[in-house]
Amino acid sequence: METRSKVTPDTIRSMKARGLRVAALTAYDYPMAKLLDEAGIPFIFVGDSLGMVALGYPDTTHVTMAEMEHHVRAAARAKTNGSLGADLPFKSYETVADAVANAKRLAAVGAEFVKLEGGREMLPQIRAILAAGIPVCGHLGMLPQHVLEQGGYRVKGKTESEHQKLIEDATLLADAGVFAIVLELVTPPVAKEISGKISIPTIGIGSGDGCDGQILVTHDLVGLFPWFRPKFVHPLADCAAEIKSALSQWKKSVEEPVAKN
Repeated sequence: METRSKVTPDTIRSMKARGLRVAALTAYDYPMAKLLDEAGIPFIFVGDSLGMVALGYPDTTHVTMAEMEHHVRAAARAKTNGSLGADLPFKSYETVADAVANAKRLAAVGAEFVKLEGGREMLPQIRAILAAGIPVCGHLGMLPQHVLEQGGYRVKGKTESEHQKLIEDATLLADAGVFAIVLELVTPPVAKEISGKISIPTIGIGSGDGCDGQILVTHDLVGLFPWFRPKFVHPLADCAAEIKSALSQWKKSVEEPVAKN
């Protein structure tokens, strides 16, 4: 069996300088984390998207710290070579003290880094988490935890003010020491510009191919959540159809058993 070196946030940070693109996917439990790791995914993420995908919530704002700990603990049992990170959920990092305490809670159950949403306004929290020895991934553009106040999922960077704020925030986050930044629903030209201005990887989702990597919800990629599909996702499998077919076949075998001779 091939032996792979352990990927760390520093490994992810260095990929840009080495001309390597970052492939990132979500896992909310042990088997998916194990599958992603066996596929060689370097950036494995327990996102708060688990709220919709695994828990049936309408958005990420309902996800609690206890739920994040539960799912991180499960994914961490896969003991991945890929770097396993987790979202700090909604309202868990409003103060510096809360940010550090909750980052430590996620680290204690297996997260090797945490991600939080926001730019300049999050610098005190980011610096404090880093000072506590926990790596941080930034998140700019569309901020899912702010979907209610922003009135839905909207592409960012279309106006000059948004354009400049994204550039400034990305530069500040990089200077503060985050090892990568997720750019969600940022206009492709702005995402590409940001990628060219900072030394750390940008990891896009719905932001075009000018980023230094891409992240997707695994269920979207493999067609395992058929009830909703983001416009920017092009599934490479239809697992939901395969599962339903297998279930129907099994149900039929139970209801109509083969007669014994």
